[in-house]
Amino acid sequence: MDLFRKKDISNSADTESHLAKCLTAFDLTLLGIGAIIGAGIFILTGIVAATHSGPAVVLSYIVAGFACTFAALSYAELAASIGGCGSAYGYAYAGFGELLAWIVGWDLLLEYSISVSAVSVGWSSYANDFLAALHIHISPLLLHGPVDGGIFNLLSFSIIAALTGLLIMGVKSSTRFNNIMVLIKLSVILIFITIALREVHLENWTPFMPFGWAGVMKGASLIFFAYVGFDAVSTAAEEAINPQRDLPIGIIGSLLICTVIYIVVAGLLTGIAHYSTLNVASPISHSLLVLGYRLAAGLVGVGAIAGLTTVMLVLFYGLTRVFLAMARDGLLPKVFAKTHEKTHTPVRIILLCGTLMASLSAMIPISDLAELVNIGTLFAFIIVCSGVLYLRYKHPEMPRPFKTPGLPLVPVLGIISCLYLIINLPAITMIRFAVWMVIGLVIYFVFSRTNSALEVTRECTAE
Repeated sequence: MDLFRKKDISNSADTESHLAKCLTAFDLTLLGIGAIIGAGIFILTGIVAATHSGPAVVLSYIVAGFACTFAALSYAELAASIGGCGSAYGYAYAGFGELLAWIVGWDLLLEYSISVSAVSVGWSSYANDFLAALHIHISPLLLHGPVDGGIFNLLSFSIIAALTGLLIMGVKSSTRFNNIMVLIKLSVILIFITIALREVHLENWTPFMPFGWAGVMKGASLIFFAYVGFDAVSTAAEEAINPQRDLPIGIIGSLLICTVIYIVVAGLLTGIAHYSTLNVASPISHSLLVLGYRLAAGLVGVGAIAGLTTVMLVLFYGLTRVFLAMARDGLLPKVFAKTHEKTHTPVRIILLCGTLMASLSAMIPISDLAELVNIGTLFAFIIVCSGVLYLRYKHPEMPRPFKTPGLPLVPVLGIISCLYLIINLPAITMIRFAVWMVIGLVIYFVFSRTNSALEVTRECTAE
């Protein structure tokens, strides 16, 4: 049995599970911004400046942005040439065969599901603070799971349940909601920039690199994960009106916009407050309060809630599309491969994933598992960069509406950057990731290998 049989992605259309084509380049770009900018810009920037980089945190953002750009360019090429809603899973299937495709798909299911669950817990904290400011108080027993001394995280469960309903309604409704939330958080960021431009004190940028270049690089390794999320745009390939043109625009455009925003905010934050004062829970809010801007500080909380909401929405969306692609291919039960005839959404998958993630976030503390997202993302990036190299030399005739520039340097640098960041992750994270992969391999050899659409086709042909 061929474990490395490859799928012809161009023939992957499924008349029973087609998705509605309704997303423009603008929608895809805002989808990427929605996935990338979460609460990290309001929190991580100040903490990294205080503990690792100082005012040179702007350089950390530039270094991390370059590292992500290598992967983004590779994603753009494969998304435009191969397409499909499976993202890195589909690219691996076309380039490296079924076994590696399963490993990547299994990895993406972990990455997206843990991300949504973990972010929902953070969202519940911000939402509770916002409700408390409105004199609406929720019992502590309903803010934490049993392990943390509570009964049930009601807010975490509720937001995932709400997003489940939104995704079932259809991608156009979800996209409109995402666009509104993105505009809210960008407005909050613009308010901060407008205020900060008037309050910058140049002496706060001296010394510029108090922790040296080593501090800049350490900061970059932490800040790298503030960029994660643009890969979810590639799962929208089947719902893009003109995927060959618009997917590269959405992937690269959202990353470039977010990079500029990150650099500007980082520079201004360290300009209005000395970097040593920024190691607090909400550095931007804290700095605005010190300067006397109480209303603006409060709006930062609104921006954080909007940011986390879009992150959950886009990653939840990406999770269901990867799941759908794997179910179509027979690697997951075919019962999940159909879409609703009216909404054109994979309702069964959305309900299953929503129920599991809502229950997980409401009952179990998952902060210790959050770093699995990091290693899972980096692993997927490595596969995509490798796929560009392999397919460019193995199949030079393949149509490529967008080509990764600087081959082979750009994909190779992407691989090296991701490997470097993986090496710097805690050993326990690698062990947990290995355990998840072993579980996945057991499922593949017990179920997926024999139920694969390629295997079923081979058996029918043999008969």
